[in-house]
Amino acid sequence: MKSAPNSDKLIFIMVINWYGEGCFKIQSGGLTLSIDPFQNSSGLNPPRFKADITLKTLSRLPIEYENSAASVIAGSGEYEISNIEISGFSSEAAGDSLKTAYLVKTPEDLTLGFLGHLSQNPKPELLENLRAVDILFIPAGGSPYLSQEAAAKLVRQINPKIAVASFFKIPGLASKVSDAKEFLKELGQKAEPEESLTVKKKDLPAVFKVVLLKA
Repeated sequence: MKSAPNSDKLIFIMVINWYGEGCFKIQSGGLTLSIDPFQNSSGLNPPRFKADITLKTLSRLPIEYENSAASVIAGSGEYEISNIEISGFSSEAAGDSLKTAYLVKTPEDLTLGFLGHLSQNPKPELLENLRAVDILFIPAGGSPYLSQEAAAKLVRQINPKIAVASFFKIPGLASKVSDAKEFLKELGQKAEPEESLTVKKKDLPAVFKVVLLKA
């Protein structure tokens, strides 16, 4: 993606917040991106913010969206909305639902990878598409998602600058996932939950790190 003219006068900052499960609010280039909003059945308070674009990594079949006009994206394909480039890749079938992984390129020249509800090792072609990500969002709480050992191994294969944990145990959550301690241990990392993550391309860490966010 080409940089905007006079980009040195613009503030290229991304702010990431987590609401529990796989739900993230990402503010990027004046837009708000929502990932996997959930309902009351989760045991948590559903997010109430307004999003310009919503990505769903788990969705019912069949799915039909017009790429040029979609504000909700659920399924594989190539999308471009307000200078955000989105590539969706089918990750696995789940009964009458579809699991999708996404590669997102933002105006800040950051590349994000969302693995969502992944519960199996990704196919080689999906893994290859994810190798260029700066920030990887990955389930870190084990069953019913990818095991914590397998998730850590996948992080090492993809080798992002930052891995952001999702789908791990927090107070009030109805799902029986585990906390993120074993995931961190597998990666040889320590991390304390942060209120939010603010990222600039030029400030990406030179050494890989895991980020836990507070819901």
